[in-house]
Amino acid sequence: MKYTITLQNCAFFARHGVHDEEEFLGQRFFVDAELDVIAAGALESDSIDDTVNYGIAFTMIEEIVTGKRRNLIEALALDIAKGLCEKFHQVRRAKITVRKPNAPVPGVLDFVQVSVEHFAG
Repeated sequence: MKYTITLQNCAFFARHGVHDEEEFLGQRFFVDAELDVIAAGALESDSIDDTVNYGIAFTMIEEIVTGKRRNLIEALALDIAKGLCEKFHQVRRAKITVRKPNAPVPGVLDFVQVSVEHFAG
């Protein structure tokens, strides 16, 4: 049996991007994390020790997003997915979506978004 934990629209200020001005100015990034979790007793034990502590998951996402600068949000999403799968052995799949609302494109849009799925090995 499995269940899904979702952290939706987590917001962070960071400096990712290819262009120098993106590093200089920075901007907000939004992250969604969808984690497929093996039940392993958590549903019956009702214990935080048997599941993914989403407070810790949020902090991990924040540390990755606000840490090392990446050129591509694809790379950022993969690093988040891998990190969550490594930290929480119960996670079988992590789908991470990163939104960049102020992407430097010559047009009007709400945001650029990339989703990456990583399966625990």
